[in-house]
Amino acid sequence: MSKFKTVPQLPVTSRRAMVIGGSLGGLFAGNLLRQAGWSVDIYERSSHDLDSRGGGIVLQPEVVDAFRQLNVPLANLEMGVRSQYRTVLHPDGRVQSKTYAPQVQTSWSLLYTTLRQAFGNEHYHQGKVLIGVTQSEGGRVVASFDDGERVEADLLVAADGGNSQVRHVLWPEYEPSYAGYIAWRGLLPESSLPGLSHQTLASDFSFANNHGSHILGYLVPGENNDIRPGQRYYNWVWYRVLEEDLIGNVMTDATGHRREYSVPEGLLAPAWRDHIWSEADSLLPPAFRDVVRATQQPFVQSIRDLAMPHLVDGRVVLLGDAAAIPRPHTAASTSKAAYNALELARRLSQTPDDTDRALANWEPEQIALGQRLLAQGKAIGDHLMFHRSTINAG
Repeated sequence: MSKFKTVPQLPVTSRRAMVIGGSLGGLFAGNLLRQAGWSVDIYERSSHDLDSRGGGIVLQPEVVDAFRQLNVPLANLEMGVRSQYRTVLHPDGRVQSKTYAPQVQTSWSLLYTTLRQAFGNEHYHQGKVLIGVTQSEGGRVVASFDDGERVEADLLVAADGGNSQVRHVLWPEYEPSYAGYIAWRGLLPESSLPGLSHQTLASDFSFANNHGSHILGYLVPGENNDIRPGQRYYNWVWYRVLEEDLIGNVMTDATGHRREYSVPEGLLAPAWRDHIWSEADSLLPPAFRDVVRATQQPFVQSIRDLAMPHLVDGRVVLLGDAAAIPRPHTAASTSKAAYNALELARRLSQTPDDTDRALANWEPEQIALGQRLLAQGKAIGDHLMFHRSTINAG
C-alpha cells in the first residue's frame, strides 16, 4: 500500500456527504470534500478492492492539481512513465511522423491505490448496492441499499460510473449510446515485448491507422506501480468499427455471461482473442502486430457517448462518468472527474452555509465541460474511424 497518510480534514461541521461509487471519481470527491470540512462516507457496490492492473491513463493537469490540493507530496510520488515523442506508423511499419511531445503516462492502479490510502478504510464501505434515493423538503437526501441500510446526508455525490444507478433512478430517460466502435485492449509486461516492438514502440507514445482501425500504445507503471525499466507494462488500445448487432457476441464472456459494455482481462472468449490475433496480421504494422499477438489475455470495451444536460437534483450531484462519458481519444475521463470534484469542493467552501447556491453555481460549467468533451470525442472518433471499412466478424 501507499506510504501516504490519510488526507487531513478541517474541523468537521454538521455537514455530511455520502459518495456513491468508490472508484477514482468517488475517491477524488470523498478526499476533497473531507478536506473542505465535510464528514464523508463512500459506498462502493463491489465487495472487494477495485483493480485495473495498470490500465493506462495519460496524466493531465487536473489530476495533478487534485493531488496538490490533497497535499500528496508529488516530489516523492512517481506519477508515471515519461515519453518524449508521439510517433505515427504506416501499416507497413514505416514512420509516418515523429513529433516531440513530452508527457507522462500513469496507471489507474497507481491513482486508485494512492487515493484509497489517503481516504482510509473507516468510512469506505464495500458491498453496498444502491437501490433507491429519496429527498425531503428540508434538504436531506436518503440512500437505500439492498442490505436494508438507509443512510441520510446533506449531500449525495453520484460517482458510480457510466452505468450510474443514481442517474438511472433520477433521470431514467438518459442512457449512454453506442458510438459505433469498440476498443480491444491489452497489457503486456515490458520484459515480454518482442524485440521489434520494444525497439520501435517502448520509448514513445505510438499510433497507427488503417481501414476502420486505430491503435495506440505506451508504457505505464507495472506490478505494484513499479516504473523501473523492464518492470513496466506496455498498454495498447486498438479501436475497431463494429456493427451494433455484433456487440452481444463480443460482450459474451468466456463463461457465457453477457456483459453490458466491457469484458475484463482474462474473461474474453477465446474465439475473439484468436480473431484479434488474425486481424493484427492484416491491419497492423509489424511492431504493433507482434505486441498484440504476444498478449494472451486481451480485453474489450464498447465506446459510448453521454453528456447529461442536468447534474443536480436537489441535494444529489452527478460527477465523473455518471455525468458525462468522454470518448477515450480525449484522454479526459479521469481529468474530468478530478475537475468536477475540485470545483465541487471549491464552490461548497465558498458558500459553506448555502449548499443549494453552491450547487447552482457549480452545475453550469460542469455541464458545458461534458458537452464540450462529447463534441470533441465525436469529432476525433468520426475522423479516425468512419471513413474506413467496418470489422469483419468472420
